[in-house]
Amino acid sequence: MIGYGDRARTQCEVVRLFRETHPDLPPLNQGTISKIEAQYREMGHVRKVPSKRQAVVDDDTKLNLLLALEENPITPARQLARDREWGLSLLDAYLCIP
Repeated sequence: MIGYGDRARTQCEVVRLFRETHPDLPPLNQGTISKIEAQYREMGHVRKVPSKRQAVVDDDTKLNLLLALEENPITPARQLARDREWGLSLLDAYLCIP
């Protein structure tokens, strides 16, 4: 609903459009739209991801990640995170990317 390029809408316009399009659903507020947009920009999707307080990455997973990077060092971070169902922030923390 946000759109791209010339068709981009503000979050307030998205809230109004959602309310007009789906009057039978509970209304969304601007904060919800902001969270959804932030998740899309970080993860590349808005599917529900199980939340974990502090993700524990076992040694095998770490080794597999390092081997994947060794095989193809130009693999995008988003793809690495998506393949392992990690958030980009977890991948950044593990790889110590500032």
